[in-house]
Amino acid sequence: MFVLSKFSDLIRVKPQDFNKSTSDALEDEINTKYANKVVQNVGLCICLYDIHTIDEGLIKPGDGAVYIKVEFRLIVFRPFVGEILEGWISSCSEDGIRVKMEFFDDVFIPKEYLFEGSVFVPKEQAWVWRTEDNELYMDTNEKIRFRIEEEQFHDLLPRIAPSNPNLKPDEASEYSANQIPPYALIGSCQSDGVGLISWWE
Repeated sequence: MFVLSKFSDLIRVKPQDFNKSTSDALEDEINTKYANKVVQNVGLCICLYDIHTIDEGLIKPGDGAVYIKVEFRLIVFRPFVGEILEGWISSCSEDGIRVKMEFFDDVFIPKEYLFEGSVFVPKEQAWVWRTEDNELYMDTNEKIRFRIEEEQFHDLLPRIAPSNPNLKPDEASEYSANQIPPYALIGSCQSDGVGLISWWE
């Protein structure tokens, strides 16, 4: 689920951070720049793991900050295809199931990747796996285990907020929810042990 990725970057240390040690100032700036950010074809950066090399600082004319070339490693969230993960069902629709994890919300299980015999019940807004003996519901907020089938990276332009000042809060959140995520995971529930945790306990 987590990997170490090596980066090289020119880090700007602000004058107000000159009272810190070089490594502490760099750590703060690296975490500010990368933590909780998606890097294309790398994954979701969590935090700094360690710093390998620190070059001499450079000063630009007219800028009181110091620029330092740094090689470092970050802890990155990037599950491999076939990995089994756990999360909670955040919503259900006719297209499939959305799953949220403790720090990552862009997981989707399409209807074609659910157990054979699964049907969507609009009145309940839930999926039901119908077997010969039981009807097993997949409800919102239930804990679910799933298998990673695919990862998707999207190179996005900067988001432009709606210009309508009369936009209601729920409409603004709907606008945000409809945006394509920069990094998303496609999961499946089609083998023994996956699906709701409660089914297998």
